Amino acid sequence: MLQLKNITKDYKLGDEKIHALRGVSIDFRESEFVSILGQSGCGKTTLLNIIGGLDRYTEGDLIIGGKSTKEFKSSDWDTYRNHSIGFVFQSYNLIPHQTVLSNVELALTLSGVSKAERRKRAKEALEKVGLGDQLKKKPNQMSGGQMQRVAIARALVNDPDILLADEPTGALDSETSLQIMELLKEISKDKLIIMVTHNPDLAEQYSNRIIRLLDGKVIDDTNPYDRNVVELIGKKAEEKKQKKQKKPSMSYLTALSLSLNNLMTKKGRTFMTSFAGSIGIIGIALILAISSGAQMYIKSVEEETLASYPIMIESSAMDMTSMMTSMMKDNENGDEADDDKVHSNNIMGNMVNAMLTQLQSNDLKSFKNYLENGGTEINDYVSDIKYSYSTPLNIFRKDEDKGIIQVNPAQLFEEMGMTNAMYNSQLMSNVVSSSYDVWRELLDNDRLNSEQYKVLAGRMPEAYNEVVVMVNKHNEISDYGLYCLGLMDSDELIEAVKNALSNDGEEVDFKSEEQEYTYDELMSLEFRLVINSDFYSKENGVWVDKSDDKIYMTSVVENAVPIKVVGVIKPEENSIMSSSSTSVIGYTHALTEYLVNKVNESEVVKEQIASPDTDIFTGKEFRKTDEEPKKLTMDDLKAYIATLPAEQQAEIYEKLQQAQQMGMTEEQIAEAFSKQFGSTDSDATYDGNLTKLGVASLDEPSRISIYPKDFDSKEKIEEIINDYNEKVKSEGNENLKIEYTDVVGLMMSSVSTIIDAISVILIAFVAISLVVSSIMIGIITYISVLERTKEIGILRAMGASKRDVSRVFNAETLIIGFVAGAIGIGVTLLLLIPANAIVYSLTGISGLCVLPWQGALILVAISMMLTLIAGLIPSHYAAKKDPVLALRSE
Repeated sequence: MLQLKNITKDYKLGDEKIHALRGVSIDFRESEFVSILGQSGCGKTTLLNIIGGLDRYTEGDLIIGGKSTKEFKSSDWDTYRNHSIGFVFQSYNLIPHQTVLSNVELALTLSGVSKAERRKRAKEALEKVGLGDQLKKKPNQMSGGQMQRVAIARALVNDPDILLADEPTGALDSETSLQIMELLKEISKDKLIIMVTHNPDLAEQYSNRIIRLLDGKVIDDTNPYDRNVVELIGKKAEEKKQKKQKKPSMSYLTALSLSLNNLMTKKGRTFMTSFAGSIGIIGIALILAISSGAQMYIKSVEEETLASYPIMIESSAMDMTSMMTSMMKDNENGDEADDDKVHSNNIMGNMVNAMLTQLQSNDLKSFKNYLENGGTEINDYVSDIKYSYSTPLNIFRKDEDKGIIQVNPAQLFEEMGMTNAMYNSQLMSNVVSSSYDVWRELLDNDRLNSEQYKVLAGRMPEAYNEVVVMVNKHNEISDYGLYCLGLMDSDELIEAVKNALSNDGEEVDFKSEEQEYTYDELMSLEFRLVINSDFYSKENGVWVDKSDDKIYMTSVVENAVPIKVVGVIKPEENSIMSSSSTSVIGYTHALTEYLVNKVNESEVVKEQIASPDTDIFTGKEFRKTDEEPKKLTMDDLKAYIATLPAEQQAEIYEKLQQAQQMGMTEEQIAEAFSKQFGSTDSDATYDGNLTKLGVASLDEPSRISIYPKDFDSKEKIEEIINDYNEKVKSEGNENLKIEYTDVVGLMMSSVSTIIDAISVILIAFVAISLVVSSIMIGIITYISVLERTKEIGILRAMGASKRDVSRVFNAETLIIGFVAGAIGIGVTLLLLIPANAIVYSLTGISGLCVLPWQGALILVAISMMLTLIAGLIPSHYAAKKDPVLALRSE
């Protein structure tokens, strides 16, 4: 069964070599009680450790069941110790934080025995040693004899072939020692027991074989075994060995259980360590909660309000972002001059090229046809698609005091003298030209209008010449809208603004008086629609703009189409429609179509279309595109002067004489007077005149406004636009691609990006505390390794591999990491309560700080991962510990 052949064991102590065993050869029977005697330092324990696989021999061979161990790997020794060896130590070597039952079960756990089976076998082993009623006690609650019985039960529970006892009675009194020896003698009937002892009396009384060692050599063997029968015994042992081929391996649950029980014995230190590790988690969780809450708030704003803003596609679009980026790069390029001179920075060419490159003309005619006939199913995602045209909506109102008032397009800013200042930026020019108009086209969707608006009086408009007054959710109309409609006198406001502008823009000290109107008063309002072509009157064969002629305009307004107010409406409480503070009058798309048709049918438009080569406003021919402007000669000038009245001729000739006296040539004089009287051809264009007259085609809008049903629909619509672009590109019509800018979405995206960037920076700073706490946890784990050194030796003696030992301490760091993460999340959730209260008191936004559950789980996982990484070095150190030295530690 077991054979030692010329075993030699040497130790190095500095440069000196110590011979612990010198050529020891022993054959053991399958079942016998062998006592090894000898003085201290003779090699008894070393021999026992080599037989138990805890220590390695230097030379010779240990033959187990007829098999040499020279080629054994570390895993083979682990399997051998777990299945074939049971240890009984002088100091018991029980794991203090485990119960009696758990201590005994541990060897079975390493063997992979099921929970029910190992519980059953552990109880049987304890009952066999007389401790069946002590299962739940801890080792420190038992006497020395009881603890040694537990150690014997642990050694027997896995049914080993060999029981190794190292001074099993050394720490016991005489009576208890005899009890233990009786128990071992009984066990020796079925197993090989090898006991190391200093007590020859016990050896003589209970052993059936005594081996004496001196200076590492066997000097006496009272009952040697005949080698000739070793092979037969070896076969029997091998048959038993074949049933135990599974290598021992500690499960993660066992490792967690061992580590958790150990941590529970040090609750205070475990909590403080975990709390220290949670500080970084708390910081990151708070930042994540604020960032996530802000992102959710932004998303809610987008879903609740941005979805009501249409996707607007203009006939001419410019990618302002790309253009500004290009210009900024040009401004940053270049080398610094060091010649003490100021140099020009040549950016104009690049600027113009950038503007021309980013300027995109959208073919809205083709895109409109695609939306209506392209099978895009866009109607599933939109509340309405509004087509706008360049034809201006000119609305007037008669006033008893001021005569006629133009209420649309709004004239208030122009009357206040602020138009030039506000048009200095492209953004404000758009605001002034569109957003500040008080007339607004309603959606061409009766169902949606009825859902989104509440009718306070009258009804919704049905005909092209019917409109409604729009109030906000508080039944209010802005004073701006009332000024524009002429319902409030704007003279005082205009005077105050002009005074402020003349005094270097000091603050306007003006506040309008609050006004009240009944629904009947508002519904009694009547407006007049003036077709853009009605501004022009034909005189002397040409069409003249008479918009500044008050008498003419009064007559035009008097005969214009009347527009009647038929109702008063306001948005419903949960309306998704954007609420403009300036829009006061709502009209139907029928009015837009009527206006476009009336302009196209007007006499002035028909004449211009009939004479495409002649400017109907001057009677002159349009200059061809590739033709240079014709310069005025002196003969042309004299011929022109001859057509003027006599008084005017005399005045001009006087100026000609003055110019000649100043030494000007005829060419210079002709050029100067051509600027005053105009050249013989027109600088206008045919298309320009049609635009001036407000001509448009219903098939070719100047702007398409697409209103999504909700925020998800908005993304679907953008996909449809992208699909259209891919379609025209694949067909070779890349010039038909649609360009648009979702300004509001871009702004919100920028805010989100800024929030993300700030969050990342803050998390990076807070993460430093995570690193520091991880290092601290690594140190704590190292201390735990030192504290549990004997436990490491016990586990290795029972067959635990180096990986199993490492797994125990990795499990400990995982538990600490989990607790740290859980504490961090718990504290964060508590802190969010006052944080949200403070934010609400300052901003009125409730629930801004929200920690997403996914983020909480990720943070706990990060905490566990960092502590695991921090514990890798200590756990590796633990796995490398020599089990023999570990068992000797206290």
